Amino acid sequence: MSAQVSVAKATDQATARAALIKLLLFAAALAVLPIASFFLSSKYIWAGNAIYAAITAICIANIVLVAYIVLSILEDRQSSEVASERPEAELKKDR
Repeated sequence: MSAQVSVAKATDQATARAALIKLLLFAAALAVLPIASFFLSSKYIWAGNAIYAAITAICIANIVLVAYIVLSILEDRQSSEVASERPEAELKKDR
């Protein structure tokens, strides 16, 4: 019984660590990409037009946020599928 508990704790810790790493990566992307896209697009694409560069930065920020939401939803679906399959496997063991 204690082996099952330790495996469950290890799995929970790995899941929490993966979620934290994903959150930190997206937070860094949300901090860096819009600012970089503003300055780069202002200089190279829009020839100094700050309005268009700001719109570009806003679009990049929204893309990062949508990507985080989509990945979170997909991860949640995968974890719920694994959780729904787990009791069936345990029931087959008991037979």
